[in-house]
Amino acid sequence: MAVSSSDMCEGPLLKKIISYTVPIILTGLLQLLFNAADLVVVGNFSGSISVAAVGATGSIINLIVNLFIGLSVGAGVCVAHAIGANDLEAQHDTVHTAIPAAIISGVFLTIIGVTCARFFLELMGTPEDVIDLSATYMRIYFMGMTASMIYNFGAAILRAAGDTKGPLYFLTTAGVLNVILNLIFVIVFKMAVAGVAFATIISQALSAFLVVVALIKREDGCKLILSDMRIHKKPLIKMIKIGVPAGIQGSLFSISNVLIQSSINSFGSVVMSGNAAAANLEGFVYVTMNAFHQTALNFVGQNMGARKYDRLGKILFQCLASVATVGLVAGGLVYLFGEPLLGIYINDSLDAIGYGLNRLLFICLPYFLCGLMDVTTGAIRGMGASLVPMIITVAGVCVMRIVWIYTVFAIPEYHTLDVLYASYPISWVLTFVAEVIAFFAIRNRLIKKQLNNNI
Repeated sequence: MAVSSSDMCEGPLLKKIISYTVPIILTGLLQLLFNAADLVVVGNFSGSISVAAVGATGSIINLIVNLFIGLSVGAGVCVAHAIGANDLEAQHDTVHTAIPAAIISGVFLTIIGVTCARFFLELMGTPEDVIDLSATYMRIYFMGMTASMIYNFGAAILRAAGDTKGPLYFLTTAGVLNVILNLIFVIVFKMAVAGVAFATIISQALSAFLVVVALIKREDGCKLILSDMRIHKKPLIKMIKIGVPAGIQGSLFSISNVLIQSSINSFGSVVMSGNAAAANLEGFVYVTMNAFHQTALNFVGQNMGARKYDRLGKILFQCLASVATVGLVAGGLVYLFGEPLLGIYINDSLDAIGYGLNRLLFICLPYFLCGLMDVTTGAIRGMGASLVPMIITVAGVCVMRIVWIYTVFAIPEYHTLDVLYASYPISWVLTFVAEVIAFFAIRNRLIKKQLNNNI
């Protein structure tokens, strides 16, 4: 059963937070299996170079796509505020603006990704033995970007309305299809990275179709009526105001990752292969924690709409405690069983597995710190203050890592993978501390304003 608006805005929180978050965790894990299935299949049937080829595209894809994913976050926050305020007109207008915005975003991303894939990979210094395969994967992947955007916008709306199980069911169906198509395209038709890319975009198309059907079938203010779809100025402006800073934050965050990926590329394809496999394993830990980011965003968003500011701090603390527990357990387990897990992806290079284990030590084990940072970001953004976490994250993560690469990492005796990876946990701690301070400053200002209005 979905968590309703009244559930989010009234009564004890912890049980509701867990009930709301678990389906998001499972959904995120399934979504990540799209890429994991790609890596496992090509690693076992096409070799570690194909793993490196697929892995090399991740940071650049995120850099390009994150700006528009931010708009879907803006759509979700707008819907949450409208539901909390019980404003049916705002719910309707936001939903019918969000889906056309998703389509426009997807078409634009397809044009950019298909035409500029190799150029972006060359800028990253992708090795010659990898770049052709990477470019092929990227071009095909971006052909499915419209479906991906529709799914992300639609899922954000459903979650803001309290439905976290629907997206789980849709991705379960699409995930099964993705695995089946991976095996058929790679093993039967010998399509290697092209095969797994086609499998991914076909699966994304199915998930997009299912999320649209779910919105059409709703009987509340979030019901999608296809003939009503058009851009409404007011919700679009609010969506942009919240979503663009979130998207810029994600894109700038990715710039630092692109620079780190470029630095990793300089160590050769064996290191790239181990890094790609480890990063994919970390992804499973990340999505379990990022689910609490979405929970904090929507719970805070609905309580903001209902003007129940006294509950915002409680939501943050309980989400932080939950994400720290999950992150410590999940990160520790992945590191503990790192060698056999990496062996699922790579079966032809012990050196690559060793490099993967090294990354898990520095990034996966302390990954709960990233979870703390993300939850606080979501809580601030749920209050509608999207510019603040963008500035803090750009300074604490992006700028810090870039400075690290060009100062500490540039020193010959510190030009090692260990030093490079150390920039991650350091940036998470700095950013989290700054965001906690910002959250309570904004919340206290809201409470003070409410008290003054009641006088």
